[in-house]
Amino acid sequence: MADSPLVVAVDQGTSSTKCLVLDAERRVVSVDSIPVSQRHPRPGWVEQDAEEIARSVRTLLGRAQDAFGSPLGAIGLSTQRESAIVWERATGRSLGPVLGWQDRRTTDAVRRLAADGLAPTITARTGLPLDPMFSAPKLQWLLDQVDPDRRRARAGELAVGTVDSWVAFQLTGRHVTETGNASRTLLLDIDRVAWEPDLLELFDIPEQALPELVASDAELTGNGWSIAAMLADSHAALYGHGIREPGAVKVTYGTGSSVMGLVSEDASVPSSLARTIAWTTKGRTRYAFEGNILSSGATLVWLAELLGVTPAKLLEEATRAPVLHGIDIVPAFAGLGAPWWDPAAVGTVRGFTLGTDRASLAHAAADSIALQVEDVLSACEAGGMSIDRVLLDGGPTSNDWLVQLQADLSQRLVLRSRVAELSALGVAMLAGATKGLWSAEAVHDDQSDAFVPGLHPEIAAARRRSWAAAVASARSDPRPRPPQTTTTSAKEHTHVR
Repeated sequence: MADSPLVVAVDQGTSSTKCLVLDAERRVVSVDSIPVSQRHPRPGWVEQDAEEIARSVRTLLGRAQDAFGSPLGAIGLSTQRESAIVWERATGRSLGPVLGWQDRRTTDAVRRLAADGLAPTITARTGLPLDPMFSAPKLQWLLDQVDPDRRRARAGELAVGTVDSWVAFQLTGRHVTETGNASRTLLLDIDRVAWEPDLLELFDIPEQALPELVASDAELTGNGWSIAAMLADSHAALYGHGIREPGAVKVTYGTGSSVMGLVSEDASVPSSLARTIAWTTKGRTRYAFEGNILSSGATLVWLAELLGVTPAKLLEEATRAPVLHGIDIVPAFAGLGAPWWDPAAVGTVRGFTLGTDRASLAHAAADSIALQVEDVLSACEAGGMSIDRVLLDGGPTSNDWLVQLQADLSQRLVLRSRVAELSALGVAMLAGATKGLWSAEAVHDDQSDAFVPGLHPEIAAARRRSWAAAVASARSDPRPRPPQTTTTSAKEHTHVR
């Protein structure tokens, strides 16, 4: 095995870092993981330890070296996206916590920008709604703590970036960021694929502190490591599903959920969704739409801890409740993401009676995942986008009942990947293609499990109506918004390295 070409992929996520090893026949030969912690020092604040994240990556790569021999072959890196970090270039030492993508401490700052009427301009430039989830306000907050006058940042002494940039720096000493990750910062002109000076000024982030933009298949070497590919985690899952053209939509269940599909360069994207860079390979930038759901698996963890059970036990209890159990849980713990983008929405439990039991609460928590996903899928179709396949992946999808619930409440055929570590698989596939181990068109020989709707359409519709009323009660502005579109003008770009 040590003499055969191997591809090692590291997927650095919110709750764990995973390592996947593929052989030259694209077979998974090893899976390893290390949990990473989160802190919640105040309501709405979500922090991680940058050094712990870097350690977890180095440890997994070291284990792979020990198991399969050194040096390793192609290395791919998939990472959580909007989370923000600031560090010293000279020492590589982080100067504060990682502000997680769920962190909402910048909500007031974002509201001020929206009140000044800047949201439409920001969205037109970046493809993203103005929301605290994205990186720019987090980077601004971090710099305010350690470099309020920006002297050190302008002198090039400080570096800022997302998790891909931090991990690449720790491994190779290169301060870079991949285009898909960069498109999640609110700082990138998505059509020019370049940092936007007006946005850098708006968020007070000196360009000297920002990473160099590189393609997803750029090869980075330094400090004894060689990275052959980098992708943002949701984008890597899209790639891992084998999606190379518009039509199919992937749904990733994780702490939150990502609903994503490729779009053509002249496509229109509903304003309730984000337009983002999927990846840049062979000099070509591909674009995608995405709906970001802030809490899905996290909702199950929250209720399980509240009831003193495990998430697996919670889902087992949920199966004992009827579909129309009367309870709605709207998990707006940090506001609502797509398609509402309402940072002021509040978490709501609706429909309590003296007959409410644990099974009904558990079912409602599971419902909230499937129904939020369906809200995004419906927004896609209302905006004129066609969906021919719904492909599911992510840890919670190992539960058959939960996947069937998605098919039932959405009334759609759902195909579940049999590979749990799909983000790692996706970036492994790209890394192997970069190194010439297989073609860029190659896909993993993964068969999916099909789940056909088994619930009567009228019952599913009644459940969705109850959910819609609950969402309206949780929102700061419950008035329905008609679907709108923003016309894309994406072009192929060849200037990223």
